[in-house]
Amino acid sequence: MLALAPDAGSARAARGLAGPRTWSDLGSTATLVWGKCQGSARAPYQVTVDLTEPAFRCTCPSRKVPCKHGLALLLMWAANDGSVADLDQAEPFAAAWAGRGATPTATRAAPDPEAQARRLAEREALMSAGIDDFELWLHDLVRQGLATARRQPPGFWDTAAARLVDAQLPGLADRVRAAGSEVLARPDWAPHLLGELGRWYLAVRAWRRRAELDEAALGDLRTVLGWPRRRDEIGDRVADRWQVVGLSRDEDERLLSQRTWLHGERTGETVVLLDFAAAGQALKVAHVLGSVVDGEIARYPGGQPRRALLTGDEHKVTQGAGLPHATDVRTALGQAARWLAGNPWLRRIPLALDAMTVVPGDPPLLVDRDGAALTLAPGTDIWQLLAASGGHPAAVFGEWIDERLHPLSVVVGDRLVAV
Repeated sequence: MLALAPDAGSARAARGLAGPRTWSDLGSTATLVWGKCQGSARAPYQVTVDLTEPAFRCTCPSRKVPCKHGLALLLMWAANDGSVADLDQAEPFAAAWAGRGATPTATRAAPDPEAQARRLAEREALMSAGIDDFELWLHDLVRQGLATARRQPPGFWDTAAARLVDAQLPGLADRVRAAGSEVLARPDWAPHLLGELGRWYLAVRAWRRRAELDEAALGDLRTVLGWPRRRDEIGDRVADRWQVVGLSRDEDERLLSQRTWLHGERTGETVVLLDFAAAGQALKVAHVLGSVVDGEIARYPGGQPRRALLTGDEHKVTQGAGLPHATDVRTALGQAARWLAGNPWLRRIPLALDAMTVVPGDPPLLVDRDGAALTLAPGTDIWQLLAASGGHPAAVFGEWIDERLHPLSVVVGDRLVAV
């Protein structure tokens, strides 16, 4: 694919764009691949590739053919990781350019099992080579000592992350890149980095023994490595009344993402939905805190708490009350420990806590009736928590990250309020 690049700079830029973070409306048929990429303009660029020639079309202002967006789209399609779906009909903008009109009838040819197996083997071989290289990097880092790691320039971490991206390991790449910032910003950088190195090495060892892992462990490993699941692989479904107990949004110059935490009334299970939109655009699904969605979800393979998708388009939505599954600190941390034992790469752990009192200080705390306390994350607006609770004990839902609680909602009366 990269041999089609007009120059080396386009090839490098395409590799950096070859991930679903900035893309939407991705799809392919037997002859076309298409998608929309959010660039510097307000509207995303419409990108289409005709596989029969190949020929490229992109609405970006670049005069290069193919541009970096077309190359990146081809790289994602060739990865065959499910980010570019196999569809019966092309998007109207893609079909119109290809001369098929607004209601295309082209369908995808029957998949070739041998070709699919060959692409899978090629990807696993590339990932294995990247894992081997990453293990050597880890050994060198530990041999030189953590103090040396802190003195490394940003390029040290960025280069290692870029090599992981080239090896189709974007999940590990994100963690390595983040660690490069954290070693300079965190006062507890040494134990934090040591813990991260242990989790990275565990991923290396688990990859080599992937044939021995059960479905849940393999699902967690794929998540940490950044190998997404295709939609047709997400078939574990369960129906329940799901209360929206927490919402968390992250936004940068390119992407808006939202985590929606749901708790099942009958199953007692907590799951998370992930929704994405290009920066400046609205999420396709706007979940309302405190509401109850009566419907079915499909759960991704992995340990609890699991990622899920709402199935179907119509769900009965009603208003919920309170935080019925809230517990004391000791019980909540016991559940967190069990989840971490099953998935050591788990980064965000949902905690539903009952009768918590805000105690200002350095650091500020949440304390339950028995005196057990949790440290609040830096940057938490404790005055908003105090205002919502009136200084009285209240049920709180939040994410437990690096042994710090990030509050997301608090019960006021019988309603959940975002904080």
